[in-house]
Amino acid sequence: MVEQKDNSTGQKENRTEQKDNSTGQSKGQNEHKLSSFLTRLISGLVLLLLLFGILPLGGLPVLVFCLFLSLFASYELLHCFSLEKKGISFLSYFFVILYYSALFLHLPISFFLLLSYLFLLGFYYVLSYPKADIREIALLFLVFPYAGILLSYIYLCRSLPHGKVLVWLVFLSSWGADTCAYCTGLLFGKHKMTPVLSPKKTWEGAVGGILGSGILSFIFAIIFKGHGLPLHLSPFLLALAVSLAALFSIGGDLMASGMKRDFQIKDYSHLIPGHGGILDRFDSVLFTAPIIYYGITVLDYFKKI
Repeated sequence: MVEQKDNSTGQKENRTEQKDNSTGQSKGQNEHKLSSFLTRLISGLVLLLLLFGILPLGGLPVLVFCLFLSLFASYELLHCFSLEKKGISFLSYFFVILYYSALFLHLPISFFLLLSYLFLLGFYYVLSYPKADIREIALLFLVFPYAGILLSYIYLCRSLPHGKVLVWLVFLSSWGADTCAYCTGLLFGKHKMTPVLSPKKTWEGAVGGILGSGILSFIFAIIFKGHGLPLHLSPFLLALAVSLAALFSIGGDLMASGMKRDFQIKDYSHLIPGHGGILDRFDSVLFTAPIIYYGITVLDYFKKI
């Protein structure tokens, strides 16, 4: 009887100890989640403050800022492809610098640079064959337009007439859409969009992101119309352009996620604490910036005819 009592007491102590361990683990996980959230929040605020400090300046400061974004994004992509140590990788950085120099000098040679980049990679492939394979050449070719040219549209949007205000539509259509999609998906998300590629994204979240960014940009346009925004740009048309850009931002986000999965990495780098690298934070901006730029250009064109 005494032995049974001792066993019973021991079992109770084990259960108590297991419960204490479980409580401790749960508390540790909650503390880790809170710490990660705070890190992500602080980094996001610092990034926003940086944008608020640089984008209003326009001109050379924005050009240099975008150049550094593109160079670091190029490194992240080369590192993702395990090509950063290849001698030929210098060509990506060189052409990014050439491209931004052409922008600064207002030389319309971006397509010429893209062709030249392709031709030089072709020569490298021929002279290095079979050491270099076509997959390596294709990945190297992707770096310049994806990390170099697409990010430059932040600068090009800022350089438009009234660009001091219009450039923020790029971030409303990307980061605004991300936030709205996250909240909508959290509240109403049931149907997975891409279960394998991005399990947390839902169709409900996507719709919420597109509609939410459109509503935010409509309110933005109402507030700034006549105070930085030209009067001929209809808030409705701007909201429509931003909603279209938000649709492309989802594609940009999923494309970046797909490349990370293909090359089995979690983040492109650890430059921005809690967010990852430039490509992790600006993956949707890569697609929204050109859409906003050409959308506004087309609206201006039809206003003139």
